[in-house]
Amino acid sequence: MKRLLALCLLLAAVAPAWADTMSGIVFVVIDGDTMLFKPDAYGTASRAFLKIRLANIDAPEKDQPYGDDATRALSALVLNQRVDVTTVATDFYGRTIAQIQAGDVQVNTELVRRGLAWASRKAAMKKIQRDAQQAARGLWREASPMPPWVWRREHAD
Repeated sequence: MKRLLALCLLLAAVAPAWADTMSGIVFVVIDGDTMLFKPDAYGTASRAFLKIRLANIDAPEKDQPYGDDATRALSALVLNQRVDVTTVATDFYGRTIAQIQAGDVQVNTELVRRGLAWASRKAAMKKIQRDAQQAARGLWREASPMPPWVWRREHAD
């Protein structure tokens, strides 16, 4: 009985991960951390797509310093490319929050490594951000780059 219960708990924990990963094509990059994605599961005739926000990062806004650089970098990594999307959550705006894998590249992490996005509080991501800061990559060339959440607050319409 204990083995059956353990198996059921294991399957319950793993099953959502199976359902939350999908492959498809990125057909629009909106900014440095947001894109439009057409999953294979929707079929070629479907017009359905998902708006994806990259998990665990925050890239500069378009009108912010390095915003265009972040957008260009994300475009170079994923635009018109086949990617794997692993859903983490859905946000208040209905966007799918996800980790993006493009071939061998974990895109979310790569943007932080290049100094084109701030990392979340996850320890591994923070270490990658510190490495980018120490190497003065991307936005870390600036003495005090303004985080996007501060920029948005100061430039709210």
